[in-house]
Parts: sequence; structure tokens; C-alpha cells
Amino acid sequence: MARHGSAQLTGPLILALENSTMCGSIALVAEGLCLAENSLTTSTTHSQRLLASIHHLMAEGGVSWERLDAIAISTGPGSFTGLRIGLATAKGLAMATGKPLIGVSSLDTLACQLPWTAQTICPVIDARKHEVYTAFYRCDHSGYPKRESAYVAIAPESLALMIRDDVIFVGDGSTLYQEVFTEVLGKRAHFACPELFFVRAAALGHCAMNRWRQGQFLDPANATPDYIRPSEAEINFPSGV
Repeated sequence: MARHGSAQLTGPLILALENSTMCGSIALVAEGLCLAENSLTTSTTHSQRLLASIHHLMAEGGVSWERLDAIAISTGPGSFTGLRIGLATAKGLAMATGKPLIGVSSLDTLACQLPWTAQTICPVIDARKHEVYTAFYRCDHSGYPKRESAYVAIAPESLALMIRDDVIFVGDGSTLYQEVFTEVLGKRAHFACPELFFVRAAALGHCAMNRWRQGQFLDPANATPDYIRPSEAEINFPSGV
């Protein structure tokens, strides 16, 4: 776990929860600073460790619930189970503490891990069924990646055929379908270093900081995950049947 002292912090402080992948993580993020971060790749159900990990992180960081300014949560896409558990936990904490709730797409978070690049950023998360979750981003004048397309679930071959300019891929789909992207795009395909392929709570927190400044909050009572495509349960048991 990475840590940084909290005694001198004067700006906003956000608790960020990332539960969209098997490498779940949590972080305490201030303006331009990650105070503490904890990540763990495991097959253990997220619900069995999430709350305990949050309490441990805050205790180790010397942060009280009163000191927090907001709670940020990954809204997806990603693991259906992980997203449900993460959002339910974040909603419960937000309602119990009265702190604002901020939602950040896991694709936005991946893009935010590549600030200032001049290339189109294409985060790709394995969606299974030979598809990836993705969207396109471009960095603005401040270096912050802005989304330029809708979130979609798409076959990697179809995604590659849509791309005309140089692009940098990031996310676990980059490894899984690197040969596909390279075969179609050739030298136009670039890949971020593998260390950036998982969605980090610290990056989520920094994305959330931008939303906090703009007052972009979720209603804890009505917030739902963004699966992009329906889950197996929704496909097999559609409404009204």
C-alpha cells in the first residue's frame, strides 16, 4: 500500500473505490496527490474484503469520515458482480455519512492514466464473448482526456477498422487483442506500458476531483452501474417475461 502523510492537507479529499475488475483497489486522493492506495488481485469475492479494506486504508492514512469531501465509485463497464457490490457499498457510505457520491466510468479512468498524449486514446476492457468495452478520447489544452465517442461493446476487429489515425491502446483488452489491432492498424497501433493496463483507484480519484469541482454528483438513491450491454440475467430473464 502506498501512503503519504495527511497532516498538512488543506484541499478536498476523496475516497475512491474501483471494483470493476478482479484487481480491485481503493485510494484516498487529494488535489494532485494520492495519500494512500491499496490494490489486490484475487479471486475472493469483493464483498468479503471491501469494507474492511476501506476502514484499514482510512486508519492507516489517518483520515476520519468527517475529513472526506466525497466518495467516488467506478460505474463500469466491467465485472457485473464487482460493479454491483462496489456501487452498493459506495451508496451506503454516501447515505450514511452525507458525503457526495461521484461516478466515474472505468474507461474514463483508464484514459486519465495517459494525460498529455497527442494520440487518440483508446481504452479497451475485455467484455468477453470476443468483444471489448471502449470509447475514444483526446487530451484537451490542460492535458485532461475528453471523451469523443459513445461507450460501446464491440468486436476488436470492428473497432480496429474504425480507426484512421495513430491510436494508443490501454487496458486488459490491449494484451488480449494486440495481434488483431497490430494486424489491422500496423504502425498506427501503439500500446501503453502493461503497468497501466489495470484500472487504478488513484486515477479514478483524480478523475473524480474534476467532477467534484464542477459539482457533478450522483443521487445515491438512484445511481446504477453502466454495464453498456445487458448482463446474462437480463438476457435470459427479460422484463415482462
